[in-house]
Amino acid sequence: MSTPLTVSRALSASGLVPFEARLLLAHVVGRDRAWLAAHADETVTAEQAKIFDALARRRRDGEPVAYLLGRREFYGLDLEITPDVLIPRPETELLVDLALARLPADRETCVLDLGTGSGAVALAIAAERRKARVTGTDVSSPALALAARNAVRLGIDNVSFVASDWFDALPNERFDLIAGNPPYVAAGDPHLTEGDLRHEPQEALTPGGDGLAAIRAIVASAPAHLARGGWLLLEHGHDQADAVGSLFGDAGFADVRAARDLAGILRVSYGRI
Repeated sequence: MSTPLTVSRALSASGLVPFEARLLLAHVVGRDRAWLAAHADETVTAEQAKIFDALARRRRDGEPVAYLLGRREFYGLDLEITPDVLIPRPETELLVDLALARLPADRETCVLDLGTGSGAVALAIAAERRKARVTGTDVSSPALALAARNAVRLGIDNVSFVASDWFDALPNERFDLIAGNPPYVAAGDPHLTEGDLRHEPQEALTPGGDGLAAIRAIVASAPAHLARGGWLLLEHGHDQADAVGSLFGDAGFADVRAARDLAGILRVSYGRI
């Protein structure tokens, strides 16, 4: 008679780092990680073991946990995530923090999130600033559909999503604040062939060349789409702050600054028109 597979045995046999193993097993058994810790000797059913083994194998082959779970938390929001979009990262929460600091909660404002993907930034801003009218744009139809699903499931109704290549579908609109996490990884960067990035949509990671093409296009066009005194905030690479700051200055932005993420990296540049 075979020994029943327990929670602790399933976790130890997974070949994964403990944190990821617990995330996946909790997902499979429909419990949280605290339950797993308190029920280490609980028996895992044969079907649960089969599903967990398949997920663990895919993770060992490099698939991101967020895609395996179909979920990722961002700024306190439980977002549906698919391989059609980038996985929201903790460092991008800085972009939201900086945007919220420039958006009063007591009056109506207009906000644009460029390259919205899962809708993470747009939804986080809209959830925190209910008087704001937030628009998210993307060229990817699957991404826009995903962002819309996230908005409906989370009950966030002051946000809309538009198919647009940056500003193309918004020729006459102006915003109080524009935020974006555009593709900025340089072509040939070894990180593109390592870790989770191998599985994420490459067009959302790199524009090719030196990685600044998308940022150049956004900065050049943004002044025509900002209200007087409006802000532009862009996430960028760890070594791009000086170059991005120069682009802001050349485009006529004032009060240009760069902010560091929790790792101490200059991650977001911003300025006022």
